Amino acid sequence: MKSTVMKQHSELQLKNHTSLRQSVRNSFTMAYRGLLKIKRTPEQLFDVTLQPILFTLMFTYIFGGAISGDVQSYLPVIIPGILVQTVITTSIVTGVQLREDMDKGVFDRFKSLPIARIAPLAGALLADTIRYAIATILTLAMGYLMGYQPGAGFGYVALAGILVIVCSWAISWIFAFFGVIARTASSVQGISMIVLFPLTFLSNAFVPVETMPKWLQWFVNINPISHLVTAVRDLANMGTVGGDLAYSLIGAAVIVAVFAPLTVRAYMRRT
Repeated sequence: MKSTVMKQHSELQLKNHTSLRQSVRNSFTMAYRGLLKIKRTPEQLFDVTLQPILFTLMFTYIFGGAISGDVQSYLPVIIPGILVQTVITTSIVTGVQLREDMDKGVFDRFKSLPIARIAPLAGALLADTIRYAIATILTLAMGYLMGYQPGAGFGYVALAGILVIVCSWAISWIFAFFGVIARTASSVQGISMIVLFPLTFLSNAFVPVETMPKWLQWFVNINPISHLVTAVRDLANMGTVGGDLAYSLIGAAVIVAVFAPLTVRAYMRRT
């Protein structure tokens, strides 16, 4: 009797291990599908290729003289801010494309395939990390071309970029949740912009906090985007690690802990 129970337990463990391994493999396959979609419709990359260039040029030359006295002095302030704003905004696309695929019946066809049900959702989130990496590289490259010289060196700049990508991936779970529960792709985009617009612009990304009205400074100081921007500036410009980095990583972990189960549960109900 005991040997039978142990055998059943071992078979269950093997089945769970195989199921997990299959889910991971299927998720990467779906991520590859997402990359193929980008290859066939490269216009999907317009937001991560044109936006970093345009925003960097516009904000730097419009606000540089007024805020920092000259463009070169403003670059260490604006490049980390533009980097965070651009990559975070790019995460909206996760929810929009997820809703579009569900509306087109793509996920209904996936249900007929011998793949893990979670794979299409996980694959979409994995594929979008490539978009974040492209936006990160282009923003930093544009900054270098304009004369941005981070004092911490390449290694810390790379860490700053990875931090932004990780936090953007975490935030994409929020928009994936909107994509699952919303009725249309346009509503996902509208809701997402309502959430992100005040968070990105009412932060320290573009102007010093002390130049703002006192009643607004309290919100800017507790804004998680402000903590992320400060962490990126500390890493890239000075090579230092402070409390803002810890706040950003803890915030990202909390977002994933809350919205990943909610998104998966809503996704399983809808599909």
